[in-house]
Amino acid sequence: MNELVMNAGLQTLPETTGVVIVSGGSRGLGACIVQDLLDHGYFVCSFSRSSSARIETWQADPALQGRFYFETLDAGHAEAVRSYVRTVRDKFGRIDFLVNNAAIARDGVFALMTDSDFQQLLQINLGGCFLLTREVARQMLVQRKGGIVNISSIVGLSGFSGLAAYSATKAGLFGLTHSLARELGSRNIRVNAIAPGFLETEMSEGLAESQRKQIERRTPLGRLGTPEDVVPVVRFLMSEDSRFITGQIITVDGGATA
Repeated sequence: MNELVMNAGLQTLPETTGVVIVSGGSRGLGACIVQDLLDHGYFVCSFSRSSSARIETWQADPALQGRFYFETLDAGHAEAVRSYVRTVRDKFGRIDFLVNNAAIARDGVFALMTDSDFQQLLQINLGGCFLLTREVARQMLVQRKGGIVNISSIVGLSGFSGLAAYSATKAGLFGLTHSLARELGSRNIRVNAIAPGFLETEMSEGLAESQRKQIERRTPLGRLGTPEDVVPVVRFLMSEDSRFITGQIITVDGGATA
């Protein structure tokens, strides 16, 4: 019997599914990614700095026993990330996909940004992605197969007033994506990134009404995006339909950067 099936206590594992780690899966876009992957039969492991009502619902759902695993941890703490990846590997026997979604936002005038805010953005948004990807890539190298999706942002491409440091961390994910796609491709590990536009999530609630209207005016489709606009692209990049796609940045922004 398939080792993954034995560990998870299930009788069958559809060929289209696998084991996925989604960082920052308790809220917003991350929670929608987790829900979508669970709905499509994946085994989903996630972590965030805090739990949420959605996490508690998934944990209590009998239908998801053995298919969902969550821990509370900080993406910027190397040893915690390393331990988490070991636990996932031990519980499920393999790691097929990684979705790097965990991020924080800090906005404000660049000249007034504090050192601590800047360091925290670097530690979580870029450093956390680096740490988690390194640990997961080691497992995928052994397997000689895997898929990595980095969730970036269009502000990493075009910038946005008041988000200089955040934009810099998201732009850093593009360099990481391109370089890892070249480095890991020979081992059949694909690495891509998604650059969503402004989405209707908790992270956009701080936008002033004037900023919101400005974004809508500059977007050809005339609205902010939703997590549901992004999650099918995540799933596509994890599927066999994208088997010859790596090193790419896919923008999902309603045409804002067209």
